[in-house]
Amino acid sequence: MTPTEPAPASASALWRFSLRFYALPGVAPACIELQDNAGVDVNLLLYLLFVAGHGRTLDRDGVARADAQVSAWREGVVRPLRALRRRMKPGIESTDAAAAERLRGEIKRAELEAERIEQDALERLAGGPDVERRDATPLEAARANVAAYAQFLGGLPEQPVAVLLEAYAAAQRNDRSG
Repeated sequence: MTPTEPAPASASALWRFSLRFYALPGVAPACIELQDNAGVDVNLLLYLLFVAGHGRTLDRDGVARADAQVSAWREGVVRPLRALRRRMKPGIESTDAAAAERLRGEIKRAELEAERIEQDALERLAGGPDVERRDATPLEAARANVAAYAQFLGGLPEQPVAVLLEAYAAAQRNDRSG
C-alpha cells in the first residue's frame, strides 16, 4: 500500500480506514516488514483490523476463506505490479531516467488501484458468515484477528505486530476522545 493522495469521499469505509491507519507513525514500515519477511497480505491484515473496529472476529478458517477470495487477484495482479515497481526503483541502465520514473509512477498508481479493488472484495465479506460478532472491544478483536492470521501463516514476527497493535490501540483511544 503506497497511498499518494487522500481517499475520495466515495471511497469504501475499508479503504478510508486503511489509508488513515497506514499513515500512522510506524505502521507503514511494520506492514512492509510483515509483507516482505512473513508473507502477509497487507490488505487482508487491514481488513482484519477494520472488522475488529466493529468488535468482529475471524478464526483461522475464516481468515483462510478470506484469503482464498483474494489470492488469485493478489498473485496475478497486485504482486506482479509491486515487483515491477520495485524492480524499477533503482533505475535501469540505458533508459531515460525521467521517463522511467514517470512510468514507475503510473505503475505505482495501478498497484494502488489494484489494492483498492482487492479491498473492495474483502469489504464485501465483512457481513458474511465468517465474521463473528463478539462481545469484544475493538482492541481485543484486533488481537484475536491478528492471532488468527498468524495461525494461518504459521506465525508472525512479534515486533512489527506489536507496532501495529499499539498504533491500533492509540487510534482507538483517539477515536473515543475525538
